[in-house]
Amino acid sequence: MRYILASNSPRRKELLSGLDIDFEIRVLPDIEERYPADLPVEGVAEYIAKEKAAAYLPLMTPEELVITADTVVVVDDEILGKPSDADDARRMLHAISGRSHQVITGVCLTTTRKQRAFSVTTDVTFKQLSDEEINYYIEHYKPFDKAGAYGIQEWIGYIGVTSLHGSYFNVMGLPVQRIYNELHHF
Repeated sequence: MRYILASNSPRRKELLSGLDIDFEIRVLPDIEERYPADLPVEGVAEYIAKEKAAAYLPLMTPEELVITADTVVVVDDEILGKPSDADDARRMLHAISGRSHQVITGVCLTTTRKQRAFSVTTDVTFKQLSDEEINYYIEHYKPFDKAGAYGIQEWIGYIGVTSLHGSYFNVMGLPVQRIYNELHHF
């Protein structure tokens, strides 16, 4: 099998590299990350991962396996996507400050013959963040490409995360331990 990671994310590339498998990056432009409004928040990331996989399927050869993924941050049944600007990032960081939220990554493994989709959830708790800490993080790290407006592997994770239940790597964007097991059973 030739493995293909369908993602531009440097974090996902780094994480998948940690499994010591050979893979290539292949990214199709303009795949919309939309989902039905009535879909429960727990199913959104997996749904989007499957939609991404559907875009690759017509272009695949029988010896390829494509890995697609999507990560969402959920607080109070609201999905916090990627912030549109600094004010939106500030709103998101205030929403997760001093409380717990869920990070859900949906993954889809696809060949021309079969498909396996799953999601992994991690509970993350942040300390109460000050306005100064939030502003510092936004100004210095510009988290506009990150669901929930933060990267756990960055400064805000170092100073803010007080507990984590589940996969740390899932919060970074790819539950590699689960992917490793799924690939072995695929």
